[in-house]
Amino acid sequence: MFKLLLVIVTGYLIGSIPFALVIGKVFYKTDIRNYGSGNLGGGNAGRVLGKKAGLGTMALDLLKVSFVVLFAARLTGGDNTAIALGALAAGIGHCYPVFAGFRGGKAVAAMYGFLFGLVAFAGRSPLYFFLPLIVFLIVLVPGRMTSLSSMVSTVIVTLYICLRPEVPVIKLVQVIFAVLIIVRHRSNIQRILNHNENKISWLPRF
Repeated sequence: MFKLLLVIVTGYLIGSIPFALVIGKVFYKTDIRNYGSGNLGGGNAGRVLGKKAGLGTMALDLLKVSFVVLFAARLTGGDNTAIALGALAAGIGHCYPVFAGFRGGKAVAAMYGFLFGLVAFAGRSPLYFFLPLIVFLIVLVPGRMTSLSSMVSTVIVTLYICLRPEVPVIKLVQVIFAVLIIVRHRSNIQRILNHNENKISWLPRF
C-alpha cells in the first residue's frame, strides 16, 4: 500500500510539471496561458510559440508519464495496478498541475505517455502506441486539426485495448483517459461543429 501511494503521489507531482510553461518562459519569455486557448499543452504551445516549441512540449509531456510508468514498474515489480494508477495520477497532474494554478493540458500527450510506457516498460504490444499514432496522423494531414485527430485516435485505441485480453485496471484507466480527453475538448468539439476550429499552419501540404 505504501508503494502504491508513493507511485500515485510521485505520478501526480511529475505530471504537474508544466513543460509548455517552462519552455515558453525560458526560451521565449512568454507565458502561453495568456495566448491562444490558454492551454498548457503541446497544441497551444505550437500555435503560440511555433513548431519546435509545440513538438518539444508534446515529447516532454509524453515522456514524463512514461517515466512514471517506468518508476511504478521498477518499484513494484511490474504491478499493473501501480502502473495504471501512477499513469492516471500523472495524467491528472498534467491537466490540473499544482505547479501552474491547476490549469494544464488536455491529457492527450499524457495518454500517449501511458501507452508508450506500457509498450516500453510493461511488455504490451507495440500497437498500443503505434495504432493511435498512425490514426492521429491519418486524420491530421487532411483536416489539420490536432483536436479532432486526438479524439479520433483516442477512441480507436480505447476500443482496441478494451477488446483485447487486457487486465481490467489497464482497460479502466484507458477509458478514464479517453473520457478525460473528450471532456477537456468540449470547446473544440463545439468549434468543429461550427466549422471554426483552429488549424495548424506549419504542417506541410501534400
